[in-house]
Amino acid sequence: MPRHGILVIDMLNDFVGEKAPLRCPGGELIVPDLQRLFQWVRDRRAEGKNEVEIIHIQEAHRKNDADFRVRPVHAVKGTWGSDFIPELKPEGEEYIVQKRRHSGFQHTDLNLYLKEEDIDTVVVTGVWTNVCVRSTAADALANAYKVITLSDGVHSKNEEMHKHGLVDLSIFTKVMTIDEYIRAWENGEDPWAGGGDKENKVE
Repeated sequence: MPRHGILVIDMLNDFVGEKAPLRCPGGELIVPDLQRLFQWVRDRRAEGKNEVEIIHIQEAHRKNDADFRVRPVHAVKGTWGSDFIPELKPEGEEYIVQKRRHSGFQHTDLNLYLKEEDIDTVVVTGVWTNVCVRSTAADALANAYKVITLSDGVHSKNEEMHKHGLVDLSIFTKVMTIDEYIRAWENGEDPWAGGGDKENKVE
C-alpha cells in the first residue's frame, strides 16, 4: 500500500473563527469533518497502522514579510494568530511545517520530510481552497507526488472561490470526500486510483 501524508493547511486563529482578522468563513464549516478525519488517523496509528499521517502546515510570517505587500498582516510567527485553532491542535509526534508563502513546499522542509517518511501521496485539506491549498497541491505535483483533495476538508472565503478552486484542483488531483477516502482505505483500495484528468474532461 502507498503511504499518505494528510496536509492540514492553515487551520489557524487568524483564518478561522469570528475573531480572525483574515477570516475564512468556510474554514469553520470544515472543522467537524476534519476532527472526524483526525480521529480516524489517530485511531489507526494507535493500532499500529502507520500508512497515513497528519502533517500540520502553519503559516508563520516574519514581522515585515513580503507577503504583507499584497495582503493584510496576518499569522506573524509566535502570535495568537499563527497558532492552531483549539479544535485541531497537533497531537503527539504529528509533524509541523512552518511556511511564509502560499505553498507548504516553498522554502520549507516539507519535501525533505515526505521523502524521509517514504510518503508518495499528498492529501490536501484546510484553507483557502483557491490559494494556499491549490498552491501546495500544485507544488506537490511538481515534486512528483500523487495528490488527493478532500472536497469537504477544504474551503475558502466563500462558496464561489471554493468551487473555482476545486475545478482547478480536479485537473491534476483526485477530488473526493472524506468518507470516500476513508472507505477506500478500509476496503484495501488505493484512494488515489483514477486521479487526475488524463482525458482533458475538466471544464
